[in-house]
Amino acid sequence: MAKSNNIVHQYFKKEFEGYKVLVKVNPIEFKGTELMIPVSGEPEQRNLEFDSEIFEDLKADGFGECTSLEFNLYATGLAK
Repeated sequence: MAKSNNIVHQYFKKEFEGYKVLVKVNPIEFKGTELMIPVSGEPEQRNLEFDSEIFEDLKADGFGECTSLEFNLYATGLAK
């Protein structure tokens, strides 16, 4: 099993009316984090476990890829 600090996560986002959703996926363990960023207010963060079809599900739901930088700027509160 790969060490957790050697895993290259994959990042996705989708914009809805009034908020953005960003998702970080560990492609080996199928675990990750979801950020919900409302237009006004603090981001909400949830840790999630996915199944092996997460990438197909995200694509079907209209999520596009984003960068780790974008995800981390929102996660730390440096972007709004």
